[in-house]
Amino acid sequence: MARHGSKRGWYGKVAGAALGVTLLAAGASVWTAQAGAVHPSTPRPSASADADRAKPVAVTIAHASDKGAHGVNITIDDGPDPAWTPQVLDVLREYGVKATFCMVGTQAQAHPDLVKKVVAAGHRLCDHSVSHNTAMDKKPEAYQSQQILDAERMITKASGGVRPMYYRAPGGAFTPYSRKLAASRGMRPLGWNVDSKDFERPGTDAVVATVERESPNGPTILFHDAGGDRSQTVEALRRILPWLKEQGHTFGFPVR
Repeated sequence: MARHGSKRGWYGKVAGAALGVTLLAAGASVWTAQAGAVHPSTPRPSASADADRAKPVAVTIAHASDKGAHGVNITIDDGPDPAWTPQVLDVLREYGVKATFCMVGTQAQAHPDLVKKVVAAGHRLCDHSVSHNTAMDKKPEAYQSQQILDAERMITKASGGVRPMYYRAPGGAFTPYSRKLAASRGMRPLGWNVDSKDFERPGTDAVVATVERESPNGPTILFHDAGGDRSQTVEALRRILPWLKEQGHTFGFPVR
């Protein structure tokens, strides 16, 4: 997995705000904090479903699809964003595709309505840290813990009680510690096989060509719905999703 060093500038603005956020105390019950706060259009998961998600999962970085050899996992990073996430959701709905949204904690906190819409549409949530620091693997364990656990709480609160099922390190900056911590919280470390390069905004044709060329590398494909103008991503998805179906792929979620 290649790192996305180019993301640092945009997320530098977010990082400062993240440090000033007042968060739930460590170890506090998310369900207790969420009592009565579930969005009316989003059914609260059953206690058994939530408990299942909280069970420890494998610490290895997932790439495979739960749909097997012909499965494809669409993953959407860095949002939610009020301009682009709704458009991405519209395209996914048009083609009947479910995706995994890797959300930055501060973005989820700022746009809880969008987090709830993602969940209500049947997509899955992924913890993408509080402030998207791509140098997390160079930071102390205490910092890694704060970034992962605080983002988990922020996303869970914004969703109305639905927990992230995965953890994707910013820029792929995993450490043995961060993988173990995430897995202990029921969040499978999540990698990618195909980087669409949409973050660089190389043009819709280039994004499509990259995915088509690199799709044999594996099932998990990386896109973005925040961090700037994502119009190329939206248009690329309109072309890539039907193309993947034509190639005989089915759409699933990363294994847990």
